[in-house]
Amino acid sequence: MTDRAAILKVLRDNPKNVRFADLARLCDTYFGEPRQKGTSHRVYRTPWPGDPRVNIQNDKGKAKPYQVRQVLKAIEKLERMK
Repeated sequence: MTDRAAILKVLRDNPKNVRFADLARLCDTYFGEPRQKGTSHRVYRTPWPGDPRVNIQNDKGKAKPYQVRQVLKAIEKLERMK
C-alpha cells in the first residue's frame, strides 16, 4: 500500500483522528502548493469554482473532522475529472 493510499484509508476510516501533517501532505500531492499557508489556514486551488473547497486548519496538531470530509469530497471529485 502506498503512503497516499494508507493516508486515504485512515481519513476514510476515522476523520476525527487525522494528523494535520498527513492531511497537508495529501493535499500537497493532489492540489499542489497551497496559495496561502502563512496564516492559520492552508488554502488550496482547485480546478473548479465553488465547493468542495480545500481549506485546512491546524488544530493542535490534528485536522478538523469537517475539513477532512471536505478534502475527501474534493479528492473524489478530482479523481472523477481525470
